[in-house]
Amino acid sequence: MSKKKKTTLRITPQNWLDPFDFKSAFTHPDRPFEVDIGSGKGRFLVARSGAFSETNFLGIERQLGRINSSGRRCERAGRQNVRMFRMEGYYAISQLMPAAYVANYYFFFPDPWPKARHHDQRLFNPAFMDALFNTLEEAGCLHVATDHLPYFEEIYELLQQDSRFEKVAAFEPNDEERTDFELIFSHKKIGRCSFRKVS
Repeated sequence: MSKKKKTTLRITPQNWLDPFDFKSAFTHPDRPFEVDIGSGKGRFLVARSGAFSETNFLGIERQLGRINSSGRRCERAGRQNVRMFRMEGYYAISQLMPAAYVANYYFFFPDPWPKARHHDQRLFNPAFMDALFNTLEEAGCLHVATDHLPYFEEIYELLQQDSRFEKVAAFEPNDEERTDFELIFSHKKIGRCSFRKVS
């Protein structure tokens, strides 16, 4: 059985302990930089990066198979403004992302860890809010969508009660940008919200 081809768009830092200059991996590092956390199979990345070719996009995903499949998907579409990074989202943002660095974060259908004993493994918590504020550039935004409404309410409350962020109109993807998870759960109500870093 032949091995599946690895993506050529993958970034691998030499140092996993200190902030990494992700922008340096792009052909045009001076362009706006946006991050898709839990990029899955890359449906959103392919559509968004095609519509905004003057923006650089980083897809962060912990599963190697998804990194390679989404990377190859972007390669086939000729997306030179996309890079892939295999890492757990919390560590990537809290430890490896430089300060005042990201224009937009996208969090679509983060793992809700629905069992009560697993709630401490959820991505959003007070410490993660500090990391988001630190790594977003001035007036940078974060966009959230999930079909797990109890988790959505938890995220929304964290953001709404944090004076470092202000609510803005929720990001609404077009049909091409809807993730594979959203297509699967299209029959369910989806919670969406967007917040901007206050200068």
